[in-house]
Amino acid sequence: MTRLDLLLLLMILIWGTNFSVVKVALRDFPEIPFNATRLAVATAVFLVAIRWTRDEARPRPVVTRTDWIELFFLGLVGTFLYQLCFVAGVRRTSVGNGSLIVGISPIVIAVMSAMAGHERISLLRWVGVLMALLGLYFVVGQGVEFSPQTLRGDLLMLGGVFCWATYSVGSQSILRRHSALVVIGFTFSFGAGMYVLMMVPTLMDVKWGAVSGFSWFLMVASALFALNLSYWIWYTGLKRLGGSRTSVYSYLTPIVAMIVAAIWLGEPISGNQIAGAAAIFAGLLITRFTPA
Repeated sequence: MTRLDLLLLLMILIWGTNFSVVKVALRDFPEIPFNATRLAVATAVFLVAIRWTRDEARPRPVVTRTDWIELFFLGLVGTFLYQLCFVAGVRRTSVGNGSLIVGISPIVIAVMSAMAGHERISLLRWVGVLMALLGLYFVVGQGVEFSPQTLRGDLLMLGGVFCWATYSVGSQSILRRHSALVVIGFTFSFGAGMYVLMMVPTLMDVKWGAVSGFSWFLMVASALFALNLSYWIWYTGLKRLGGSRTSVYSYLTPIVAMIVAAIWLGEPISGNQIAGAAAIFAGLLITRFTPA
């Protein structure tokens, strides 16, 4: 196991735990201000990191006008829209449901990669896709806790999955020309800037003094680990290993998230979620390991 493999496992541990971190922080930290502040913190860290890691002795690839347009689009989809869907979805559904929906992102990435011409998907792989989608139905379509409010959260999380897949697949070409840190730093900054600017009227009315110190700590931790560190690990994996091998680690996110939620939040794991998880994991394994 290489150092990058260990980093990817660390990323999954962080992302799985982040579901509960966000859910606890949102108990007294309003949804939009929480997301805006953590995006602002992460943006500042990315920009400082880009500045500090510049090597003046080595010529850098020039960021062309086409590159800037591509970076802006990736920021719009992968940061602005994804973060809107993710935080709103986490608040409106359970940790188990949300994490399992996010767990199908490797399938969506594989399908989009095939549509973009990066790889071909065999018939057996399509069977895996359908099996994972069946598992998704058991996760969000059944259960005694099913309600219209949960459905909205599930749909938001599903929208976030498509945004993240578009972000991951769409960045493949620009990652060949620029470093992972540059791509993440600028796309994240564009998306976060749009989010904060749009939410300024809401931020003006926030009673910041009502937010507990622990929730502020969770916000900063979520920014530094779930955004800064994990985004860098993810894009480093995409650059060095490719989308298929990197996304396979996402299969473990639902397991981590449900275990942390059960221990920390006391959130039960239903039989439907277990059945759905089994079907999703089976479909993911088929999709990942069947030769094209």
